[in-house]
Amino acid sequence: MNMLIYLIPIALFLGGLGLFAFLWSLKSGQYEDLDGAAWRVISDSDDKPDA
Repeated sequence: MNMLIYLIPIALFLGGLGLFAFLWSLKSGQYEDLDGAAWRVISDSDDKPDA
């Protein structure tokens, strides 16, 4: 029972950290072009990406 005093705040901190990372990735545009990578994989062109 004493271990819960340590585990609950650690779990809440890690959950908040994961939520922060997810929200940051949404804001920075990581999920904007979900189909682009799939089409680049099957494309036959040997051109370098525009990057």
